[in-house]
Amino acid sequence: MRVTAELSTAHWRKSSYSGGQQGAECIEVCSDFPCLTPVRDSKDVSGSVLMLSRAAWQPFINSIKDGSL
Repeated sequence: MRVTAELSTAHWRKSSYSGGQQGAECIEVCSDFPCLTPVRDSKDVSGSVLMLSRAAWQPFINSIKDGSL
């Protein structure tokens, strides 16, 4: 299923795990949408955005934490 959302006015927040280091691997997420969690690379803010359903968000985070993703 293809989902399109207007992200030009989205409020992005950086992952608390980024550490604020220049060039560090990190993501930004947006919580402006009730059913979706947009995710993007903080080093390429005009690049692709991964759109996760709210149901997929926690398994995504768990996979990152346990190193399987």
